Amino acid sequence: MLNPTTGWLLHDEIYLGDAPVVMERIAPRSIALSVWSPPYHVGKDYEKNRSFADWQDLLRRTIEAHTRVLVGGGFLVINIADILAFPDPSIPQIQAPNVTKLRHPVTREKVLETMQRFPHYNRYQIAHHLNCSEQTIDRRLRGNNIRGGKYATQTRVQLLGPIVTQFAQEAGLFLYDRRIWVKDPAWTNNRWHSISYRSVNEFEDLYVYWKPGETVIDRDRLPREAWAKWGSRQVWHFHSVRANRDHQAQFPIELPSRMIRLLTAPGDTVLDCFMGSGTTAIAALREKRHFIGIELMPKYVELARKNVATERSKMRSSPTNSPCHDAMHNNARQDNP
Repeated sequence: MLNPTTGWLLHDEIYLGDAPVVMERIAPRSIALSVWSPPYHVGKDYEKNRSFADWQDLLRRTIEAHTRVLVGGGFLVINIADILAFPDPSIPQIQAPNVTKLRHPVTREKVLETMQRFPHYNRYQIAHHLNCSEQTIDRRLRGNNIRGGKYATQTRVQLLGPIVTQFAQEAGLFLYDRRIWVKDPAWTNNRWHSISYRSVNEFEDLYVYWKPGETVIDRDRLPREAWAKWGSRQVWHFHSVRANRDHQAQFPIELPSRMIRLLTAPGDTVLDCFMGSGTTAIAALREKRHFIGIELMPKYVELARKNVATERSKMRSSPTNSPCHDAMHNNARQDNP
């Protein structure tokens, strides 16, 4: 859907395709804010066939494409969480006996003590003496209490902030700010919650990158109480999406809404390169901004379009919330090429 006059993509639409490729058809210097959350490389259905190198290449190309489409002084906001269980074959197998989960209280020290006391006992006799199985004796002696199983690839924490920041700086975008979203703890999604010392996943980062240019500071964008509560605060507290029925990785509308209110003015255009279910587009409509959405998977393009159509219908039935879409459609912020 191209503007017949300019040849660039129309605003207020959601497009199917690979983000950096589709972005080539966005008018230069037309996006005031790009806010999105990429796939996290944690094994979701839509990313199973993508290696970590492929994932990094997608982020690099997408971030690089913003150099052309952002207005001078505009912002790119990436919502991302560190990978808390990153598979790494180079890590030695982690011995992790969980004493609270042991099926039998026999310890390695007890087995060695029995072997010293009865040096002629074989393993089965030791097991009988200690009232346990031969497998238990083997596990205690060999240290086969390996996290995830003895054939499992071990995992570690992978920090993602340095990766995306490097890609941004190489593209001429500079880390301007960082917010922390404290969300609901991912109790049910963290397999290590009850069997290791690892923490549960309960926050995500919002990295704000700036394109060199004039950035207008308008304190009237937010009421004073909003500035005090979250506008000038680094740590944000609001709930996660409670049930990801339509999409596996939805973020709450509060997340893009705050960034849109903070970093853009009415009539500006907001970009989401990984549109998913359409949350950023809906936030833009509610805040009287334009949007462009890009999504790789056809089923989510249809889902996002459906959700946006539902939102527009609600707004038409409530005149006080109308974004005056027709009147503002041709007035999106755009610098001269």
